[in-house]
Amino acid sequence: MSTTVTQQPQHSTLGEYKRWLRVSLYTILLLTGQCTATLLGRFYFAKGGKSKWIATSVQSAGFPILIPLLFYSSKSTNHDFSKPKRSVMITFYLGFGLLMIAMDFLYSCGLSYLSLSTFALVCATQLAFNGVATYFLNSQKFTALILNSIVVLTMSVILIALNTESEDSTDLPKEKRLIGLFCALAASATFALQHSLLQFYFEKVAKTGVFSVLLRLNFYPMIIASVGAVVGLVGSGDWRSMGMEMKEFEYGRVSYVMTLVWTAASWQIACIGMLGLIFEVSSLFSVVIGNLELTITPILAVFVFHDKIYAVKIVAFFLAIWGFLSYIYQHYLDDQMANQDRSDDGLQVLKGEEQI
Repeated sequence: MSTTVTQQPQHSTLGEYKRWLRVSLYTILLLTGQCTATLLGRFYFAKGGKSKWIATSVQSAGFPILIPLLFYSSKSTNHDFSKPKRSVMITFYLGFGLLMIAMDFLYSCGLSYLSLSTFALVCATQLAFNGVATYFLNSQKFTALILNSIVVLTMSVILIALNTESEDSTDLPKEKRLIGLFCALAASATFALQHSLLQFYFEKVAKTGVFSVLLRLNFYPMIIASVGAVVGLVGSGDWRSMGMEMKEFEYGRVSYVMTLVWTAASWQIACIGMLGLIFEVSSLFSVVIGNLELTITPILAVFVFHDKIYAVKIVAFFLAIWGFLSYIYQHYLDDQMANQDRSDDGLQVLKGEEQI
């Protein structure tokens, strides 16, 4: 019996190590993909790109690169787990796809009508939106460390935004800036709702962490979002300006095409990381990581675009790290408590068997 008592914690510890390894991998994918996609998106507009629908379409158009990975994961997966009904899966895929196209277009509109700093400031509200959504849809519990993380991460983004407001001011009329503000707020709310619904799907519908399920939840909604983006591109007439944009792009046609291609690929990488974090931890955790990118990207822009660096940017960066570590420490405490509860339950079972 003593062997059983010692083996259970060892097995549990190994499982936790593997879980945190997956969380670390998904975090790297999300941060790398989102930072790269954001920088390339800025590069597109800064060097001659003008179309909101083109910027929207590349956020979902990279789904074909997932086909080999989806095929391989489906072949190598044990299919013993129970699948939701096909009608339920189609409904969720369609819903996520429609949310995705709406969110992508709203973000593109917000970015085109607002300065980068104001846009980043408004995007920070997605933490508050997600906090409300996860409280009602996912029964998210808030602790002092989680609240500290949300406040500190929001402060870091606000510092970046207030510091650079004079650097990227826009000459657009007030009416368009108000439209951009509304679009960015609506996009942040849609983003938060999508994350909470994804967590709900994992917890209540799919009930599995199989990698092929994660890929399908990214692949099929992306197809729907891509179709919607193509319809918008054709309906708006922006497809006619692609040739002129390509010709007038500052670094030439090849650079124009590669910018769009790598932007699309980067968004796919970020989406895989996002889905993995939602399943492994929570939608709020995924949004926290996403907000961390809002502070990292201005630091990277110093090296990529030679933006000016100020002491307040460095302070904002360390605030973001502080908020991120606060959230990580809270989940470490939660895991320790869960492991202790499992160990106590195992000991109680063994004591009951000895009494019998």
